[in-house]
Amino acid sequence: MASADASGSASMKDGKKPVTIITIGMAGAGKSTFVQRMNSYLHSQQPPSPPYIVNLDPAVTYVPYEPNIDIRDTVNYQEVMKQYNLGPNGGILTALNLFTTKFDQVLSLIEQRADSVDYVILDTPGQIEIFTWSASGAIITDAVASSLPTVVAYIIDTPRTTAPATFMSNMLYACSILYKTKLPFILVFNKTDVQPHDFAVEWMNDFEEFQSALASHSGARDAEGEPTYMNSLMNSMSLVLDEFYKNLKAVGVSSVTGDGFKEFFEAVEASREEYENDYLPELQRARERREKTLSQAKEKAKADSMTRVMKDLAIDRERNPAGALADRWDPEEEEEEDDDADIDIIDRSEERGPGEYIDVTRARRHESENINWPRPG
Repeated sequence: MASADASGSASMKDGKKPVTIITIGMAGAGKSTFVQRMNSYLHSQQPPSPPYIVNLDPAVTYVPYEPNIDIRDTVNYQEVMKQYNLGPNGGILTALNLFTTKFDQVLSLIEQRADSVDYVILDTPGQIEIFTWSASGAIITDAVASSLPTVVAYIIDTPRTTAPATFMSNMLYACSILYKTKLPFILVFNKTDVQPHDFAVEWMNDFEEFQSALASHSGARDAEGEPTYMNSLMNSMSLVLDEFYKNLKAVGVSSVTGDGFKEFFEAVEASREEYENDYLPELQRARERREKTLSQAKEKAKADSMTRVMKDLAIDRERNPAGALADRWDPEEEEEEDDDADIDIIDRSEERGPGEYIDVTRARRHESENINWPRPG
């Protein structure tokens, strides 16, 4: 407890809000293991700085860390599938939608811990499109970004990105997420213990290197020796993305060995400044525009509604003068209803304490399963 208090006092001393890290990536990129390693790294600091972790994947059976808030405590994914007659992806999407209706409670719990944590981590579902392109994902992202400094960490499976076509697909997806969220963005090349990410950084910084790799890749030319359509398209796309690469932060990490996490958190701190200087003013301006537009729409709707009500009331009184006298409002008969009285979100921090984390190399799925993950090397 003393170390946690020391971390909390440090956060309160500098007056900074905790940074929210939203982890997004393709299935199999290693998001959950990346979150586990972030958790371990922050616990290893002096003094320890335990993060506040929120798991947003309702279908996962096991995570290698102990989340403070877990969507599985609120929504039963399998019951959602049965009740609404849905498939796996539809079940995840619907469960996330249901959880989003209570996300104001999640924000409230996070804000209560804002003075004692430095980082809030959101682990998103494995199916990337469910979070990035759904209404619930946009609501969660906007809600968090409007309250706390927020960074998007896009996790890339480095060994699978050595082919130029796969690399380009990842970059295009990352670009689309950046412009959709409009938040500070960090490219995280994961699994560098298997494949170093130097080639990717070189392709991002040197257009000619990517062209050379593309030309030497199999399938670059057709039977007549001419560049294929896909080869020409990727060449054009790399030119388009050149501006996207210029101000983009990219780091290589290994979630197994822990390499690169110091550089990752340095990029996160740099992104905090970017959020405060560039993104926050734009968010505030956008919020003011929305509130002004909403206020004007409400006033117009209210005026139109009152006009219709008065017109209908005048017609009713003209047709039935006696009936209008019987229509009286009794304030004593009105009962207030509080729909938000039930608290469905569970904060596990009080149960286990903030200092726990799991070594993924020794993790077991269930007590009855005799599974022991082999250590690398």
